[in-house]
Amino acid sequence: MACCFRYCAAEAHFDTKTAKRDLRRYQRRGPDDTTMLILDELRRRPLQKADLLDVGAGIGVVSLELAGSGIASATIVEASPAYLEIARQGLTVKYGTDAARFVLGDFVAIAPSLSDADVVTLDRVVCCYPDPEALLAAAATRGRRLIVFTYPRDRWYVRVFIAVENFWRRLKGNPFRAFVHSPHEMGAVLEAAGFARAARQGTPVWMVDLYQR
Repeated sequence: MACCFRYCAAEAHFDTKTAKRDLRRYQRRGPDDTTMLILDELRRRPLQKADLLDVGAGIGVVSLELAGSGIASATIVEASPAYLEIARQGLTVKYGTDAARFVLGDFVAIAPSLSDADVVTLDRVVCCYPDPEALLAAAATRGRRLIVFTYPRDRWYVRVFIAVENFWRRLKGNPFRAFVHSPHEMGAVLEAAGFARAARQGTPVWMVDLYQR
């Protein structure tokens, strides 16, 4: 997604069929475990009148779930038109047309054109991006107070699983790839921008880090 090829790969991978499937799953089961960890951490903190920037928002679950937490506005950035359209349908009802903004594109490329936000979320986004340093640096330029993101654990069994998935995609001619990035290197980017890690939670496969300015 950092160039046209990778952006188009993500757009094709997260298509209308996938978006509708994710919406049905959310309607039946609620947020995924990792998303719930993000929500739990954010709900422990004051969100009244906060502006939310939800990067790689998918169908907009984080923004939907936080709609009753005092969030003043939500900006949704998504590389998939299918995901963005479903997010638009749900979030316009929750926030109203004036408090919800929907932006299609590569976040790293369009970050300079976006407004700052009190809270920046990236749920299962860095694993889809080949350059996590650029992604998190862009998030830091827009984040006033909190940045929270999820990522795959840097463990051998996670790397094997993702390698198998990527091999299968290659066989099928799907150019989309997933990645396991170094937590230390990702954290260093945010620390250099003036953030400090305030919380960390995880599952056997995923981790959630919250950084505070």
